[in-house]
Amino acid sequence: MTDVNSLRARISGPVLTPSDAGFAEEVAAWSASHIHTPEVAVGAASAQDAAEAVQFARDNDMPVRVQATGHGALLDITDGMLILTRRLDTVQVDPSTRVATIGAGVTWGTVVAAAAGYGLAPITGSSPTVGVVGFLTGGGLGPLARSHGFASDYVVGFTAVTADGLMVEANAETNPDLFWALRGGKGGLAIVTEVRIQLVELAEFYAGSLVFDAPDIEAALRAWAEYTATADDDVSTSVAVLRMPDFPFIPEPVRGRTLLSIRFTYPGDAATGEKLAAALRSAAPVYLDQLAQIPTSAVATIHGDPTDPSPVKTYGRMLTGVDQELVSALLEHVGPAQQAPFVSAELRHLGNRTAIDVPEGSAVGGRGGAFTLSLVGAPNPALFETVIPGAADGILRAIGPWLYDETTINFLPSISTQEAFDSAWPSDIRQRLATVRAEYDPSRVFAYGPA
Repeated sequence: MTDVNSLRARISGPVLTPSDAGFAEEVAAWSASHIHTPEVAVGAASAQDAAEAVQFARDNDMPVRVQATGHGALLDITDGMLILTRRLDTVQVDPSTRVATIGAGVTWGTVVAAAAGYGLAPITGSSPTVGVVGFLTGGGLGPLARSHGFASDYVVGFTAVTADGLMVEANAETNPDLFWALRGGKGGLAIVTEVRIQLVELAEFYAGSLVFDAPDIEAALRAWAEYTATADDDVSTSVAVLRMPDFPFIPEPVRGRTLLSIRFTYPGDAATGEKLAAALRSAAPVYLDQLAQIPTSAVATIHGDPTDPSPVKTYGRMLTGVDQELVSALLEHVGPAQQAPFVSAELRHLGNRTAIDVPEGSAVGGRGGAFTLSLVGAPNPALFETVIPGAADGILRAIGPWLYDETTINFLPSISTQEAFDSAWPSDIRQRLATVRAEYDPSRVFAYGPA
């Protein structure tokens, strides 16, 4: 065991080992599927703390990993150092420049609330509890994807700690190669302690969901697939087959039901939004109509993602397209008549702005994907080993002809194999990322990707 007393003397945040009180709580991820037991946990209370911790780890040959919220936890961390950034929790909004300066531990809900007071909005994800930095460094797809693109397209600068323990700025003028890589390249590059993003002038939008009961799932799903072929470029939609648990905390109208939810976002007025959503409303009898003009501060209500930590087993892939044959294949596995071990099976429509890179380029993978498929397993760890993986494999085999050969890193359930890791980027981006990683972390201080 490495003696960490000298590190405790150098930083203001907690430094804990597995035998210390509070260790389990410090390292806990939002995704309760993974239990972390690193050799040492460092709760960075400042960017300088993170820099001191990296220097210590480098000097003691310890691999370094980082966690803010732990939504994207992909494995149990059992060695080295885990740096926790959730204490870096400040947000500042400059309404004159429309730039938000965000600490590494901040979640999207905090940024949305801070920006809303100025009639501004971030290009955010669907969940208010997801960490901003992890989302952005992986690209980031949210409810405004088709109208506004990947969330990382709005990053204007990072402050980060490199593998040599130095704090650096990365933007279009300073360390532009690191800036390029951090917008979509995810890990193995540096520890981001602060990010600056461009906000958009958007106070409200026409958004929400249309929910269909089990007998109407097939008709509504087929209508949505048809709708996407000619959808307005500014309309972002997704559709999810939901198996709602019969638990007391689930609202009565959806408790214990299998439903289809069509999520809809149009960044404009209600009159136009209603016209653009009309074909979806008329697809089948609507069980719950939750479409309305709402403030952008209510963005989390569109998808209604869970906000409490839970065991999670997810799968994500990109698709080249969606047609009626694919719908048939999916219904055979996740339709209301099936016993599927998934609480959600979602298709998300991409294209338009997601296909357009920023002028200076970025490391985002999957811009050529037309749709995404996301599977969220039932939160029962007893199913994680064989049942859910087997069901997911069956679905992926059935829809093989529609699978895109790339994905985006935030959608991957694992990066432990070279094949999975490589699928997150096209070959040119992957090769350039390898070059940047080798330049900024030649000794692989930051443990990331296949061993």
